[in-house]
Amino acid sequence: MPVKFKDYSVSLLAILLIVILIVLPTGYEDAVIYKGTDRVRAKVLETDESTVKSSGLIQSGEQYCHVEILAGKFKGETAKAVNMLSGSLETDKIFKPGDIAQVVVSHNENGILTVTMTDHYRINMELILAGLFVALLILFAGKTGLRAVYSFVITVLAIWKIMVPAYLRGVNPIWCGILLTTFLTVLIIFLVYGWSRKTIAASSGALLGVLVTCIIGCIFTDAFKIHGAVMSYSESLLYAGYQDLNLTKIFMSGIFIGASGAMMDLAVDITSAVNEVIDKKPDISWREAARSGMNVGRAAMGTMTTTLLLAYSGGYIALLMTFMAQGTPIDHILNYKYVSAEILDTVVGSFGLVTVAPFTALTSALLLARKKAPALETTYDTNSETAQ
Repeated sequence: MPVKFKDYSVSLLAILLIVILIVLPTGYEDAVIYKGTDRVRAKVLETDESTVKSSGLIQSGEQYCHVEILAGKFKGETAKAVNMLSGSLETDKIFKPGDIAQVVVSHNENGILTVTMTDHYRINMELILAGLFVALLILFAGKTGLRAVYSFVITVLAIWKIMVPAYLRGVNPIWCGILLTTFLTVLIIFLVYGWSRKTIAASSGALLGVLVTCIIGCIFTDAFKIHGAVMSYSESLLYAGYQDLNLTKIFMSGIFIGASGAMMDLAVDITSAVNEVIDKKPDISWREAARSGMNVGRAAMGTMTTTLLLAYSGGYIALLMTFMAQGTPIDHILNYKYVSAEILDTVVGSFGLVTVAPFTALTSALLLARKKAPALETTYDTNSETAQ
């Protein structure tokens, strides 16, 4: 019964936290840009490209669409919508009849004023993909998979409901990031291990690695002379009225937040390995257990470092292709600010991973190893001989 209660209490705590985060207001629900508008789905019935100007791959001008609104107060009505084309392949989209689009309907008490096409509607496909992932995770991992879903949802909600609003309000990004990472690390590992000393061992090792990453990241961001504006859309944020934000500190916090997931993964792997060794050999000393944890850590470090490299560089394939096509020398490539920023992310995150292994091996060994009590054994042996 106590074991079952503990199992249920972990899930109940996770569900309660999810509910709290869902209802927690961000303070930005009524942003000025969305007042007097409805953001709804619409079906494209007809399109008009007569005012679209094409120049090779680039298109500019306006595409006009006749749409049927599928939700909101104007559901069922048809209207003329405009799709503004800026000549950017990255941001522009072209609609065709039959497409379901996300639109912004501006209106007043007399009815619809304008309808603006914003993008293709993808939420339904995203929900299907997420549902398939959750079903597969639970099917193969059972209770552990369900807890992984809890941790994923809590992480997304915590970032959106706590971290992002705090950053926008000017809270120190380093301290906010450290506190949020600490909270998520302990919670996620708790969802894996439950009420156990393994939770403390793995959390301690992971958080020590996060602390090292934070310190080194702050030092070398200044040494590299990286400004936070290197982050995508950061300038748009400044122009939106948030000129007082410290983008560089936000960039610094992103370094250790981005690497914390891999550190948690490595910490859990080492803790589980040490615990398994101790279960098989209960009389093992904490030094031997720590040595076993280090051996596991050495094997995992190489792949984890490569994981960070692939994760950070995967979105820059087009940029690398551009450099090669233009014949840019490698020393010039490495010196570019945005390339240096990615190198900083990868290498500093790898620093954290390298330190997580010994930290977790040590904390796991100290907390999990069951030492013999020599004094008690001696007393027992003496009493046995006396009895004989």
